[in-house]
Amino acid sequence: MSNRGRLAILGASGHGKVVADIAIHAGWQDITFYDDVWPRRTRLEHWDVRGTLAMLLHDLPHFDGVVVAIGHNGIREAKLDALLNHGARVVSLVHPRATVSPLAQLGAGSVVMAGAVVNAFAELGMGTIINSAATVDHDCRLEACVHVAPGANVAGDVEIRRTSWIGAGAVVRQGVTIGEGVTVGAGAAVVSDIDGHLVVAGVPARPMTPTQGDDSIADPPAEGSNVLRLDLTSIQGRS
Repeated sequence: MSNRGRLAILGASGHGKVVADIAIHAGWQDITFYDDVWPRRTRLEHWDVRGTLAMLLHDLPHFDGVVVAIGHNGIREAKLDALLNHGARVVSLVHPRATVSPLAQLGAGSVVMAGAVVNAFAELGMGTIINSAATVDHDCRLEACVHVAPGANVAGDVEIRRTSWIGAGAVVRQGVTIGEGVTVGAGAAVVSDIDGHLVVAGVPARPMTPTQGDDSIADPPAEGSNVLRLDLTSIQGRS
């Protein structure tokens, strides 16, 4: 983008701080946060939190770019859809210490953090997060709002469908397909295809048994949520 003046970040959280840091390294000059917790939160470190998503939609003409900094994949996807439907200039951010092949494709709103590698002919969908020191090898296809957590390694020609979460330090074998809404536990080794909406962990990765009657286990908990923390904190790691 030639004009890196004013950037709006939706999501005033720890993840938002990291995204703001990447934006500064990428040359954005003026950063303002929005979050639906406003007005309970009006500052994030030294940045202003100006209002809610609804207020950001009204303020869009005042910004040169917008990015969503929400770790929860499903929520990030919904917020991105709302912004795009209102004509927002959704931008991608790449830390200067990340390595992204010029032959790779990054969807709108993608964030690639320090030390990450995205190799040739990889395709990242809208709102994908490639976290610190994670790798995505050649010819991978990541659909919308996938999150590859810190230190995870995705081998070549892997397909990961929308809103799936690859936990910290996990490894995905070449040629594997991971279905929609999957959570791969921290340190897991995925060596075969995974059906959608499963939580898998271990070496090799196998499906975990959800709490009886609880269907929320398929999606990582929202920031600050205590739901299933005993079951999932060790699986997903902190990212």
